[in-house]
Amino acid sequence: MKLMNLKYVYFVPFGQDDYIKKPNSLVAHFDMVIPTIEEAIQGKQIQPLLKEYK
Repeated sequence: MKLMNLKYVYFVPFGQDDYIKKPNSLVAHFDMVIPTIEEAIQGKQIQPLLKEYK
């Protein structure tokens, strides 16, 4: 079972912070927490989920 396929589970957008040195590392965009909550209240997942990390 994948979490991303579950109903009522919402994710904060995330991205790779250093794809060269840490190819398996993902970091949440913490500035997107509030917008993600606002969308989740409406039953929507904020998109895009995978974003470039700056």
